[in-house]
Amino acid sequence: MIRKVYQVSINAPKEKCSNFMLGLFDISTYEQWTAIFNPTSTYDGSWEKGSKIKFVGVGENGKRSGMVSRIAEHIPNEYVSIEHYGIFEDDVEITEGPQVESWAGGQENYTYQTAGDGTNITVEVDVTEDHETWFDENYPLALEKLKEVIENS
Repeated sequence: MIRKVYQVSINAPKEKCSNFMLGLFDISTYEQWTAIFNPTSTYDGSWEKGSKIKFVGVGENGKRSGMVSRIAEHIPNEYVSIEHYGIFEDDVEITEGPQVESWAGGQENYTYQTAGDGTNITVEVDVTEDHETWFDENYPLALEKLKEVIENS
């Protein structure tokens, strides 16, 4: 896998950035920025360390599908580490086999750092080579959407 790094600077305190990015108080703030990846994007689960969380969307086939993950670390307003370990289709979890071998164990990490009156958010995400271009095109757009959602609220 390839580790990609994406960053955005937002004119808001890191507590607000973290809360909006994760949808802690209102899941719609998470859904707004992740709609760049899938218009029906949401999650089921908890951001607490050790918790299982599913990143969910409706696929082209009209069925719910997504990734099965675990919150490896969560230091509120500082750092979140997500470990992806499986997928699901129509609520059937797949955690081993060829569909997940190439990327299982990959991480997605969010770091929030105060910068003056604002916050710098750094995202590190492990991607497979065949998804690198897609991530390079879409993650910056998603972070710009997050910036817009936070700064306009």
